[in-house]
Amino acid sequence: MSERKHYIRKTVVAWIAALLLLLVAFAFLAPTILTISGSFFTQSELSSNYGKIFSGAGSGNSYIAEQTTLKFIPDKVSFKQYATVLFLSPEYLFKFWNSVKYTVPIMAFQTIVACLAAYGLTRYRSKGREIVLFVYIILMLMPYQVTLVPNRLVAEWLHIYGTSWAVILPGAFSVPGIFSPFAVFLLTKSMRRIPTAVVEAARLDGCSEWQIFFKIYLPLCKNIVYSVMILVFIDYWNMVEQPLILLGSDHEDMYPLSIFLSKINGGEVGIAFAVAVIYMIPTLLIFLYGEQYLVEGIANSGSVKG
Repeated sequence: MSERKHYIRKTVVAWIAALLLLLVAFAFLAPTILTISGSFFTQSELSSNYGKIFSGAGSGNSYIAEQTTLKFIPDKVSFKQYATVLFLSPEYLFKFWNSVKYTVPIMAFQTIVACLAAYGLTRYRSKGREIVLFVYIILMLMPYQVTLVPNRLVAEWLHIYGTSWAVILPGAFSVPGIFSPFAVFLLTKSMRRIPTAVVEAARLDGCSEWQIFFKIYLPLCKNIVYSVMILVFIDYWNMVEQPLILLGSDHEDMYPLSIFLSKINGGEVGIAFAVAVIYMIPTLLIFLYGEQYLVEGIANSGSVKG
């Protein structure tokens, strides 16, 4: 009888724990679900459910809701927002390509220089090597916002303020930028695990330094490199402060789509939901494609012993 009570108690506890986990999961997923479902709402339905939130936004838009009502299923499915974003208003697609134009070069430059910097910190032993690595760790803790004002001053001095280079170059050639402390730290730790015997054997076979880098270090650190690329892409795909500060208010046509999402006004709530869904697709596809590399790269960065 006691065993039966113990079994029932364990079953009840398991069900309660599962229910709590489902509630927590739903709480985390609710904003994403609301975004996706909201993109199919009509404007009038959005007004009746979320009008109170945006009642002070926009210009001259009337809202009939006195309180906010969370609604996940639309009464009438509408594709008007997607038609506007994809076909009727090209400005949103232009902003989307602005995001691509800024993010891809920054990701490429950061990955290239992080690989080279990590290789140098791994291969060349000197008294100052550990100091340099320690400085990278300190810089890894420094938020990008700290360097925004100096980056703007440098951009004005170089006469690139208000151009695409004002966003790409600070994102690529400043700290934290192309000298990405996190990427360098991650790659350095991984490269240091590669056995020196492998490198010495390559030396005996006549491999040059570049051949050792491309044929030994990069293949063995492939997962980490992919992980760095994915993380950098996601980070800069969502950037807001950099374009606002480095492009200025006179160049709104050069803003990435992420800035539009940070400035939702009352008349564009439905469009904002549709834009947010479209904006999530690249990062979602990249994550799904590189999930295995990301997990294995970070979890097994030290799997090769040196």
